[in-house]
Amino acid sequence: MSTVVLPGSFDPFTLGHLDLTRRAVALGHHVVIAVSHNPSKQGLLDLETRKAAITASLEAEGLSGDTEVRTLPKGLLVDFCREIGASAVIRGLRSQLDLAYEEPMARMNHHLASTDTVFLLTDTAFAHISSSLVREVHALGGDVSDMLPDASLDALRAASHVS
Repeated sequence: MSTVVLPGSFDPFTLGHLDLTRRAVALGHHVVIAVSHNPSKQGLLDLETRKAAITASLEAEGLSGDTEVRTLPKGLLVDFCREIGASAVIRGLRSQLDLAYEEPMARMNHHLASTDTVFLLTDTAFAHISSSLVREVHALGGDVSDMLPDASLDALRAASHVS
């Protein structure tokens, strides 16, 4: 079983993220979900809350034995991959726009450390979901319960004091 890294801010962790994790595990990988703080994004959930929600979501899906949740340290993703012995980075693609954004990073990671990126096309049921849009819809009073695992929904509601 090889180790792969699924990096992201996961603010919040969505059903799309959960699906990517499930599919990477099904391919025979041990998945390290590397939770990061993205200073260019307006966050809602603190790092520890995100990690706890992800861990609870993985446990509820029976994936805790094949996964782990870690904080992505500052620095290069490829250094983290090397440190934990990861063979690849997993990234989901919802559209061609995602590929245009992800491709240069994948090429740089390969250039820097021969770290490959495995792209998984997002299941069409989740292709419209992004953490940013979930936060926006939720902030405007919309129902996001069909876009998030229960633990993420609970964390989002607690952070925004919306039921």
